[in-house]
This record gives sequence, structure tokens and C-alpha cells, in this order.
Amino acid sequence: MGAFKEPHGGVLKELYLGETAAEEEKANAREYKSWDLTERQLCDLEMILNGAFSPLEGFLNEADTRSVMEKMRLRSDLLWPIPINLDVTEEFADGLGTGERISLRDREGVVVAILTVEDIWKVDKLEEANFVYGTELEDHPGVDYLLHHAHDVYVGGKVVGVEPPTHYDFKLLRDSPSELRGRFRKLGWRKVVAFQTRNPMHRAHQELSFRAAHENEANLLIHPVVGMTRKGDIDHYTRVRCYEKILEKYPEQTTTLSLLNLAMRMAGPREAIWHGLIRKNFGCTHFIVGRDHAGPGSRPDGQPFYGPYEAQELYAKHEHEMDISLVPFQQMVYVENLAQYVPVDKTTPDMRIKTITGSEFRRRLSEGLEIPDWFSYPEIIEELRKMYPPRHEQGATLFFTGLSGSGKSTIANALLVKLLELGGRRVTLLDGDLVRKNLSSELGFSKEHRNLNILRIGYVASEITKHGGIAVCAPIAPYRTTRRKVRQMVEEVGTFIMIHVSTPLEVCERRDRKGLYAKARAGLIKEFTGIDDPYEEPETAEIVIDTQKLSPELAAQRIIVKLENMGVIK
Repeated sequence: MGAFKEPHGGVLKELYLGETAAEEEKANAREYKSWDLTERQLCDLEMILNGAFSPLEGFLNEADTRSVMEKMRLRSDLLWPIPINLDVTEEFADGLGTGERISLRDREGVVVAILTVEDIWKVDKLEEANFVYGTELEDHPGVDYLLHHAHDVYVGGKVVGVEPPTHYDFKLLRDSPSELRGRFRKLGWRKVVAFQTRNPMHRAHQELSFRAAHENEANLLIHPVVGMTRKGDIDHYTRVRCYEKILEKYPEQTTTLSLLNLAMRMAGPREAIWHGLIRKNFGCTHFIVGRDHAGPGSRPDGQPFYGPYEAQELYAKHEHEMDISLVPFQQMVYVENLAQYVPVDKTTPDMRIKTITGSEFRRRLSEGLEIPDWFSYPEIIEELRKMYPPRHEQGATLFFTGLSGSGKSTIANALLVKLLELGGRRVTLLDGDLVRKNLSSELGFSKEHRNLNILRIGYVASEITKHGGIAVCAPIAPYRTTRRKVRQMVEEVGTFIMIHVSTPLEVCERRDRKGLYAKARAGLIKEFTGIDDPYEEPETAEIVIDTQKLSPELAAQRIIVKLENMGVIK
């Protein structure tokens, strides 16, 4: 078995046009309708164009999508577990016809590819969620993306590439399948084990991957995902610096590093097969599937979305036709009395086992606590601490929500003063009325405009948080979906704390200093929150304040104590 085997489907589908044809298509693209690609679509398109998604030649049509969902196979009967679709708005789809050509553009407006429309259809998202992810729970990040971020219409069709997506980072570490195959030939590597990761690598990962290569008499490819991973994951810039450092821990000329611009779905067992087929296209002969491969963790009831070795079992079922060998691995644990790592299934009762879970590691990192040498290398921890200092040195967003008149602004102002009094970090108040005046003056009060106003607040808060400040936000923010989007924005860069000021409607109406409730009751103000438009109470607020029981000063003090307990302030 060697590194020169056929790609999945027999041919590496490299879809970029030659220079002359590409220039002609760029000129023609001015006449085509244009779609600005989302981050996920741009990742998917790059993987289609460079052959990583072979045998795909474009975004799937409806028949192939249904076949993939139901059978994990294209209509050709070739194994393919994840639907790759171009989702667009209904408004954009309404003007399209079959046979039409669309220019696909990156975020800077550069034409990357041309798509010829094969079909257009409305999506049943819950059906897709159940087939692909095995659940419709929104706590699953793949389902959340599908229901709240993906558009409602899919467009299928073949693509041709006119210009590769631009990457300014780590250019020497980015390889197409044909380039990586060429590197393997040059190095004389005949057997290659691929290791997939979206996290920093520590000693257990190094031990696991080295053993996998050694036991299969193969070389090792560390092939981390640097496209879209899970919200809250460590940014790929930091991770790649960690990978470069851990590369030094392997014997010379045994291991190489290459980056994969993949948008993960966190689809567990199906995704393990997908990852294996992709690595086959890159020329690998073996693929490591570990515990809970590409799993999103646990459901709200604490049960995992997928079994710990369910991915290995599904992969093994299809291993023969995939023609890339499964390397199954159990969780690695450190045995103190042996001073080495051992697969968990090889441990015995006399062994003193030491482990640190992912959540415990993140806690120690966020609180500036010691991380033992047996768990990770000092160089890796040093790199992580540079970008992820203790929580009291990180930025934070304190996001108040509640009815008009609930006391949000009063408490937020009291909290602002207390934080400024403590000192140490810059604090910015983003009050609802002030934001309306200075940032959203052109917006009305329709549901669409209110959501847009909240998202603007969230964006500004995330920028303040990213740069180490504290943003205190005090809008009404009545809708759970919008609040969830703000939380996701902020948690990518720091700490998000929701504070629900839960003052009852009747109390808010009695206060009504601006007379807004009276006008709403009289029909003079339409779609007023709490009267003729709902306020959706938070289900996951970190702090709940009832102003019937607490003065603004006491409420602010209670929040300060909570922030101290959480390690946000010292």
C-alpha cells in the first residue's frame, strides 16, 4: 500500500481554469449575477476546486443531496457522507434560472469561481439536521449553524475556478492535494498516517500520533483544520504556532505539518468518514480516528451526542471501500508510577492514572494556574498563555437584558462606576438609548431593525472585549436568537455574562417615566416589547436581578461579587 493510490472516485478533480480561460471568465463574470460567499462556503469552494473534495465537481444538486443525507452516497453510489451545498437567500434565488452562470466572490469581492446553475430548491432544515447530525437539538453546533446561519434555499451546480482564495497566513504550510502528494513523492514516503486536530496538541496527542505512525511503519502527517471549527475553539494562528513547536518533539524526517482549510460540521461518525476520504485525496494511506472523533460534546441532559467509539465503528464498516486504513486509538492517560502515557484500555488497577480534562485545562489556563509538565510541553503552554491570559486580564462583555423600565440602565451605570473605581481595565457603557443616538440613528423599531441594532451592539462589544476592555451593554434585547448570536460573537474573543433584569411587566408599567407603555396600550406605539411584541426571557443568564428586591447599588454590588467569583475581576 503506497501514497500513490487513486483519489476517491479515481481522479483528483482539480477545477481551476488555465490562465487564459480564467481571464476570459473574469471578464464575462461582470455580466453574471454575483453571490458573496460566506466563510463556510468559501472553505467548501476551496476544497472543491483543489480536489480535496474529489469526486465533487461543484455544490451538490437536490438529488445528490438527498442521496447523501439518506444513504451517505452520491447518486453514482460512491460513498460521501456530508452534503456540500451553496445556500442563498430567497431573494437571490428568485431571480435565478437553470443553466444560468453565477460569479462566486470572496469577502473582498474577488471572483473565485463560476457556478452553472443545475437546480434550485427550498430546504427542509430539520430533515437535514436529523439525517446528517442525528438530532435537531440546537445545542449541536452543526444544527445551530443550519437553523440560524444557513440560508433557506440551495443552489446546485458545477463550478470552475478562476482564482484561488487568498491566504496571507502560513503560506508555506498550505498545500493542495496534488502539492502534498508531490511532497510525499519527493520525500520517498510510501505510507502516511494522517492526524486530524482542531485543538492544540499536548503530550498525549504527540504520544498517540507517534505510536500510530510507528506501529504502522509509516510517516506522520499532522493535518490540522484551520478553516471553520467550533465556536470557542482556540484561534488557528495560536494553534499553528503550537504545532510548529511540537513538530520538534518527533524524530527528524518522520513527520510533516500541513494546514487544511476545512469547515468542520462536528458531525461525529459521518464526519470521521468524510475526514478519511479527504486525507485519501491528499495521498495518505492511514487515518487516525480517536475517541469521540469530530464530536460536539454533550447534549443539555449531559449525555453525549455520539458514543465515544461510534465514529471508529462506522469507519470500520466502510473501511474496505474507502481504501484508507483506519487507525483506531483509545484515550491516552498518564500513568504516574510508569512516568509514561498508556492507552486507557491497557491500564491495570495498580496503575496510578492522572488525567486533565479539556474543561479542566481551560480552567487552569483561564485562572493562571499551574499546568503540569506531564500534561504538556512548556513551549506549548507559554504560547497559549500569550494569547489566552488569566480571565481577570481578558476582556469581557456584561450584557443586560430586560423590559423597558426594568432598571437595566440604572444598574448598568452603577456597575460602570464601581468597575471604574476598581480600575485596571477600560470600561465602556453601551446603553440602548445612547447606541440608538450614536450608532443606529437611521434604524426604526421594526423587529428587523431592533435585531440589527442589537447585533451592532454585540459587534462593538466583541471588539472592546477582544482588546481587553469591559463592555457594559444595556439594551432590551427581547429575542433569544439574537442574544445567542451576540454571545457567540463575544465568546470567540473573551467572556460573555448575561444579566437578566427580571422586573415584572406590571412594575415596569408603574414606573413608565417616559410614558411609553401608556402610548403602547393606546395603540400609539406598535410592536412594543411586553405589550404587542413578546419578550423572550433568557434561559441561560449567568445573573438574574429583580429590582423589586434590590436597590441599583446593591444590584451592582451583587454583580461585582459574581464577577470576582468567576475570576473576571480581581
